[in-house]
Amino acid sequence: MSSEIIDQLASGRPRRADARRNYQKLVDAAREAFAQDGADTSLEAIARRAGVGIGTLYRNFPERAALLEAVYLEEVENLCTSSANLSELPAWDAFAEWLRRLTTYLVNKQALAPALLQTFDHDAQVFHRSRGALLAVGEPLLHRAQESHEVRTDTDLAEVMKLVGGIAKIPNSGAAEIGHILEMALDGLRYRPDNLTF
Repeated sequence: MSSEIIDQLASGRPRRADARRNYQKLVDAAREAFAQDGADTSLEAIARRAGVGIGTLYRNFPERAALLEAVYLEEVENLCTSSANLSELPAWDAFAEWLRRLTTYLVNKQALAPALLQTFDHDAQVFHRSRGALLAVGEPLLHRAQESHEVRTDTDLAEVMKLVGGIAKIPNSGAAEIGHILEMALDGLRYRPDNLTF
């Protein structure tokens, strides 16, 4: 994975150490508050949870949209960073593990999704940046698995991400059920010489 992708996701963060600490406290507090109380949690409550004044919050995030974007992009960055060493695994194991992590990320994002879509257009830059980062991580893993005859070749990452996204959004499903459905979908992605040719 290119470090340029991470740099793009992290752009706009403060550079001074004390400012970075306050920024991170606010992002962490917002993530927890959004997960617990919903994305319409007041900014004052988030500042209190972070242990900083409301003025510090507004210096870092002049509007709610900026805080939503920061939380969202950090989740994407965490997924990309955690996947950096997957290429050390065998081709199938690396790709399957990345899809499991992607599914977990998508499930966790559900609490934030309505607010994001209310705040940003579908073609907003924030979504382009996150999609570009995910493709940069996932495509090499998929291509390696396809070249190793581990994954069927009649698909691409965009299609696979739609499959995983649909599984992550199944209503009224717990983690165990989603995990089981994902494993069945992964089995369907495996290359089988009796139904596909190279």
